[in-house]
Amino acid sequence: MSTLRLILGDQLSDTITSLEHLDLAEDTVMLCEVREEATYVPHHPKKIAFLFSAMRHFAQDLAAWGVRVRYVPLDDPSNTSSLTSEVQRAVQQIKPARVIVTEPSEYRVLAMVKAWQNTLGLPVEILPDTRFLATHGDFAAWAKDKKQLRMEFFYRDLRKRYDILMEPDGTPTGGQWNYDKDNRKPPKAGMRSAPRISHKKSTMTTDVLALVKARFSHHFGVLEPFYYAVTRQQALKELDHFIDQVLPHFGDYQDAMVAGEPYLYHSLLSSYLNAGLLLPLEICQKAEGAYRAGHVPLNAAEGFIRQILGWREYIRGVYWHLMPDYQDRNSLNATRSLPALYWGHPTQMFCMYEAVRHTRDHAYSHHIQRLMITGNFALLAGLDVKQVQDWYLAVYSDAYEWVEMPNTLGMALYGDGGVVASKPYAASGKYIHRMSNYCQHCHYDPDVMTGDRACPFNALYWDFLVRHETLFRGHQRMPYVLSTWDKFPPEKQNAIRAQAALTLKKMDEGTL
Repeated sequence: MSTLRLILGDQLSDTITSLEHLDLAEDTVMLCEVREEATYVPHHPKKIAFLFSAMRHFAQDLAAWGVRVRYVPLDDPSNTSSLTSEVQRAVQQIKPARVIVTEPSEYRVLAMVKAWQNTLGLPVEILPDTRFLATHGDFAAWAKDKKQLRMEFFYRDLRKRYDILMEPDGTPTGGQWNYDKDNRKPPKAGMRSAPRISHKKSTMTTDVLALVKARFSHHFGVLEPFYYAVTRQQALKELDHFIDQVLPHFGDYQDAMVAGEPYLYHSLLSSYLNAGLLLPLEICQKAEGAYRAGHVPLNAAEGFIRQILGWREYIRGVYWHLMPDYQDRNSLNATRSLPALYWGHPTQMFCMYEAVRHTRDHAYSHHIQRLMITGNFALLAGLDVKQVQDWYLAVYSDAYEWVEMPNTLGMALYGDGGVVASKPYAASGKYIHRMSNYCQHCHYDPDVMTGDRACPFNALYWDFLVRHETLFRGHQRMPYVLSTWDKFPPEKQNAIRAQAALTLKKMDEGTL
């Protein structure tokens, strides 16, 4: 029975279930670049180039293995620009007996695929994505009857299941599950990132770069220089380099931020992992092996593994467990329009400028910049949750809705009412001053609350708490913060609220 097997752009793994039981004589494997997927939000040019080049190289590998491949490049004159219409065109021309696809990672794409059987008039089989370490059923069973969902306990279950950093007697290596308290050191003076590797560009990649430059140069972001790995072999080199050269320092300084250092000691592996060039278990096992060999400290290995085995799997579980209603949540009624500074408009806030600059230049910023700079500002300013989510989805090369939405709506914006975060991750300028050297380059002063030199985060922090004090006074982790506000004299409270209003006005006007 002939089969059309569709591979999506984030399914570039030779272990993907849609390739199982492939009949080389009968089956066709299809990949296509469609404008619809590149523009439903204005994706960063680097992300588009990375995925298109990785898709083309993956198709080339399949063809070398004797697979019949139907590849539709973006600039094919027959390209209809949408995934559904390209599958329809393929069915009309190839006339397969069925279509097979591995479950898409995003709800909107799954809804699209589920409609194909009626549209195409032939069976469409959707297979599970076994590259993840917890199934939807696993998460649902774990979450059942729980009043609160917390990653830590889900993470422990997966540690046991996959025997990662576990001892023969069933206890966690080192005697505790989590070394987060050892992962929060501020940066040292003169701290610099380890050198990173780049990869020789194939003709295929240079062709993609020319295509993206011609078609998507109006999207936010700088296309070149382009250093991305675009094959599994290159991604494995990135993994080895991180484990050998960078991971030993990751544990201590994973929350640190340094001007001019977009990467510091972070892995840069998430884009390859989320596109399928690397697999989560192999990464975790490699990190554990480095610890067992005495190459990296335990807090580095555990902290890194927790991000993949714990947080990544947990966030995916939350997404699929609560969709589609989850996408409509906005518990703090945040509706203010996203300001131009998120798109690179000049600002005197050095931390925001730096995080957005890294994003523009690299389609990347690390998790503390995303959570405690751009995310924290969006939370305090009450920025529209959908606009903020669309921004994060558009500008980062590792962003797909399943991972972006819970991290943004839940963790950064507290827009899901506390499903992902146990409390709002709100902070004043003092946090940024403690965990970075950004403030020494800034027009604003983190120690000043009101006036022209006042750090915008300071007044916005208190204003945010007061705007939502009815909700937060009933929150078990928030009343002690509000008790500090209560001790401020009325004139100080009024001055802070006025400063916050002025800050938001300047933000809207583009003069902050």
